[in-house]
Amino acid sequence: MLVDIFAYPFMQNAFLAGSIVAILAGVVGVFVIARGLSFITHTFADIGFSGAAMAVYLGWNPLYGFLLFTVSSAMVLAQLGLKVFRRDVANGVVLSFFLGLGILFLSLATKQVSSVINLLFGSIFGISRSQAYELMGLSAAVLVVLFLGYRMLLFDTFDPAGAEAKGLPVRMISTVFLFLLSITVVGAAQLMGTLLVFTLTIIPAASARHLTHRVPRMMLYAAFLALIGVWVGLFLGYYTNAPVTFYIATVETLIYVAATTYQKIRNRRISL
Repeated sequence: MLVDIFAYPFMQNAFLAGSIVAILAGVVGVFVIARGLSFITHTFADIGFSGAAMAVYLGWNPLYGFLLFTVSSAMVLAQLGLKVFRRDVANGVVLSFFLGLGILFLSLATKQVSSVINLLFGSIFGISRSQAYELMGLSAAVLVVLFLGYRMLLFDTFDPAGAEAKGLPVRMISTVFLFLLSITVVGAAQLMGTLLVFTLTIIPAASARHLTHRVPRMMLYAAFLALIGVWVGLFLGYYTNAPVTFYIATVETLIYVAATTYQKIRNRRISL
């Protein structure tokens, strides 16, 4: 039965892209939650949608437009500072503008509009082998940078005052992480769509936080939980023809509920 599934190229591509993006989203998600940047993930996804729509209008690959807009917004955000976008009004204005811009480009485009619509809702079964390789390359590059800068990022995330006192380039660390997060959102959007980017970038990391307090182990758990969601979702989606994103979101939500329940039971036992 498993052999039959992997005999199809579209399933091979889905598992290749899904696995590496799940690992990336799980690992990056740990720092997203710790640094309080959950809202930025949604902002990047909406801005990226506009970029993809513009790319379709210009005849480009939608992935490149998505990547261009998210990375550019990360650089702008790094210069303006997070405080500006933490304001609900400012964030709402930015999101409204870019969503409107995306709809404008969609109305002007006459070809490949479906590829942008897929970015809204996700289309993991529609990923080609070249797209899978592109996502694998982007994800691998982000993971390598995270590995090289892990100690500085860890220090700045959990003790920003201490990191600044030690002379670490905290502004550069924040800028690089926003850049890495923007790429992670691009990968997650290819699988889950911009409307459900939170599913892989936030929920697995949030679940892992309830299972351990050690960051390396938290990253490992988050990546593993994200993989479970993607793999189970792909299998169920293949056999039922229901949306894979529905299954992934459901599995990750159930895991989160189980993780929070486990923590409550463990804390209760400790207090006795």
